[in-house]
Amino acid sequence: MHKALRLSPRALKERIESIDVVRRIRGGLFAGPVFLVGGALRELALGRVPNDYDLAIGCAEDLPRIREIFAATGFLLGKKPVQTYRFLAGGITLDTSILAGSIEDDLRRRDFTINAMAYALNNGAVLDPLGGLKDLSMGIIRYPTRESLREDPLRMVKAIRHLSVLSGFSLDPALKRAMKEEKALIRNTAAERIKYELDLVMLSANPYRGMKAMEETGLLFEIFPELLKLKEMDREKRLRPMSFGHTIGGFRHVRRIKQFYPFNEREIKHAGYALLFHDLGKPETFSYDKEKRRVHFYYHERRSRDIAAGVMERLRFSASEIRTIKSLVENHMRIFLISTGEATEKATRRLVYRMEDLAPSLVFLTLLDLYGNSGGRDNESTAQVRMRCRDVLSGYAEWKSTPLPRIVTGRDLIAIGFEEGPALGEVLREIRGKQIAGEITEKEQALEYAAFMKTRAGLPH
Repeated sequence: MHKALRLSPRALKERIESIDVVRRIRGGLFAGPVFLVGGALRELALGRVPNDYDLAIGCAEDLPRIREIFAATGFLLGKKPVQTYRFLAGGITLDTSILAGSIEDDLRRRDFTINAMAYALNNGAVLDPLGGLKDLSMGIIRYPTRESLREDPLRMVKAIRHLSVLSGFSLDPALKRAMKEEKALIRNTAAERIKYELDLVMLSANPYRGMKAMEETGLLFEIFPELLKLKEMDREKRLRPMSFGHTIGGFRHVRRIKQFYPFNEREIKHAGYALLFHDLGKPETFSYDKEKRRVHFYYHERRSRDIAAGVMERLRFSASEIRTIKSLVENHMRIFLISTGEATEKATRRLVYRMEDLAPSLVFLTLLDLYGNSGGRDNESTAQVRMRCRDVLSGYAEWKSTPLPRIVTGRDLIAIGFEEGPALGEVLREIRGKQIAGEITEKEQALEYAAFMKTRAGLPH
């Protein structure tokens, strides 16, 4: 529940004028008006000190003055609808745009009322023509007009990001209705811009609220149509627990899982995306054993991995992110499979050496998947999985302190007659597995095993 904010324009002004960035700008001489606008005022109203500031200026000749005041480096920012110059100085970012009309016109074109306030640095006036302070006090994310969504459909995803980041806020019913009706417009937005906002949702305090709102508005299925197939499979097959349902439900437990281990932002983000994609292959691998009355999804991990790769390429994920998240999706069942009474220490060690630096992300993903399936309830099965997750993290810490060196490389195998290709990679993986298990400890043993495998496979000498 949003805690009511009681802040008058005068109190906001005092808070703004206490900020070093504002004091430095107010001390400068400018040819035209200079306004602090947007999200920085929202953050200050909420009692936070921002690192990012938006400025709107009346005269282009004032751009060099801002650069001089902060001794900043600057460049033209290409992705914003309005031509914007970004200045970077000592951990502070100042995005500066040149007003095309009045400041009031500029504020009416902004995304949400809570971001449509301005502070005039020339005379100290707080401008709030759309009632942003009132909406902040009520915890409402409201748009100025529906046309603002049509001008920049990314604002629908930004609304989701604000919902995830701002504790206790809700979408204005009119905005939510408009998002349902205009959701298809998101297809006209650059993939990189969508990905940037989704990253912030993944790293937010409450990604579940964002994911659930995207589902309810249909925006989720415009961005990830592959997820709609998963939801439809749940409905058609009457699955319990639901594959799509537990995928979204897993995000509900992010805060709880963060307390399990000091996961970093990269690990959290990668696990979040892997959760979103981990069951995409289930609709294509569904089968039903009538005799045993059991549902199966044989090798769905591999199909999910391949579908996820296509989704990530479409949304312009980096090559490194694609590799990482594909590996997490492909291996998302591994910890579950070794979470039995019969699982050995060797199995845990093999998993750690297989995943290496991805081990913490796999643990985070496993726990999201686990509690998404159990509805957050603990039982004997969840206790076993949690115990194995702790073993994996302990094994990872040991691996980090004393990593197991590779005793042969691809070059070594090429030197004994292998050619580059899948066969070489497969033998390297088998040798690595035997090394982890302690069955191969010397380079000579590894080369002997490789030569044996080469002969058995009938590869040319």
